[in-house]
Amino acid sequence: MAKTDRTPLSDAAVRAAVPLEKIRKLYDSLGLLVEIHPSGGKYWRLKYRFAGREKRLALGVFPDVNVRDARKLRDEARQLLAAGIDPGAVRKEERIAQREEQDRREAAMRFMLDSDGALSLRLGKRSLNLTAAETVELRVFLDATRAVIPKG
Repeated sequence: MAKTDRTPLSDAAVRAAVPLEKIRKLYDSLGLLVEIHPSGGKYWRLKYRFAGREKRLALGVFPDVNVRDARKLRDEARQLLAAGIDPGAVRKEERIAQREEQDRREAAMRFMLDSDGALSLRLGKRSLNLTAAETVELRVFLDATRAVIPKG
């Protein structure tokens, strides 16, 4: 059977697919495929080319992502490709932005400055609470040492 004669996948076909000793690939269309791992896991992937290189993009796990949803994700990625944008790079940038946002939230949870100027610092199970006067002293100290400590 030629590549273009493939029958599109259905949820029933993916559900019925049995794992083998090696990773098995079932192809849908336009680069969409599902990998069936020996452990039984079924993972949606999109094979595409960008800048002359073949790449793969993870689209989710079956049955959490069904055939219809996988095709929508494939179409969104192909729209990015048509615009000259690598969908893998977009996903990587999104992950970095999420990680940075999570780091900012965690930092905000560790350092709390009350309206009266008192500072609370939490490090794991330990916490440090400074009064407003102690907070001012700490700021003066940090400002003074900032000029002395070289950046590097």
